[in-house]
Amino acid sequence: ITRRTIMEVKLLGHFSSPFVQRVKWALKIKGVEYDYCEEDMVNKSPELLKLNPVHKKVPVLIHNGKSMVESLIILEYIDETWKTNPPLLPQDPYQRAMTRFWAKFVEEKFVLVAWEAFTSQGVKHENAVKLASEALEKIEGELKGKKFFGGETIGYLDLVLGWASYNLPAFDKIGPMKILDPLRFPAMDQWINNFRNHPIIKGDIQSEEELLIFWTSFANKIRKN
Repeated sequence: ITRRTIMEVKLLGHFSSPFVQRVKWALKIKGVEYDYCEEDMVNKSPELLKLNPVHKKVPVLIHNGKSMVESLIILEYIDETWKTNPPLLPQDPYQRAMTRFWAKFVEEKFVLVAWEAFTSQGVKHENAVKLASEALEKIEGELKGKKFFGGETIGYLDLVLGWASYNLPAFDKIGPMKILDPLRFPAMDQWINNFRNHPIIKGDIQSEEELLIFWTSFANKIRKN
């Protein structure tokens, strides 16, 4: 890969963003080299504000001078642009549609309520934990009998849910909220182990100690407001 190719791909991100991490993993799986720019999410750069004027958030992927936002859209773009194996989405149209369905379910029914469970207290917290656990039951059913959601290799849905493999254990310890019960969700527990120890993922996530320090500080600030 030439230097010119490297310069064609740029990613604006922030180290704490699970949505940015998805994109990093996808680029790594596809063997795409890129320039990375860490954003200050308090004092956002003119480039970020220009390229994502609607949400003003990361990630933003720039390829050949064209930018795109929202991690799920970026993952599909990466898969369609760099055809190198392995594919992120299934080749079969039905399986591809079902993968998109589950990705949407994860985003709308699990990510948001798990985040609310972590950042809220009292009745709101209890309700969010309940909803997150109910959503995880459905995800558990989809994962049962598989090494990864993509089968034997990491795929699109694994990347979408990948944040849970390292952030949810930290949330549970800090909360405490106990969404990830290995006895109740054995397939999910095994998937976390498989995902975290995959050569592409291992070494590319923060240590448990770093996560606990970061999220404890974050939770303390949020809960004071």
